[in-house]
Amino acid sequence: MIRPVYIYGSPVLRKVTQDIDSTYPDIKQFIDDMFETMYHSDGVGLAAPQIGLSIRLIVIDASPME
Repeated sequence: MIRPVYIYGSPVLRKVTQDIDSTYPDIKQFIDDMFETMYHSDGVGLAAPQIGLSIRLIVIDASPME
């Protein structure tokens, strides 16, 4: 699922993020959603706060830079 991307100035980007672990609810689906959103936005990386969640999670695909 492609999620909305929050841009500079959005309050969620200023919040302190929280640590998570593998027991975070629906973590695998959330990571899949992050990759789908990142690819849709032509990005190479995306952090969870950029899609509205104040957790410490980032996805990166540097293969376009090969």
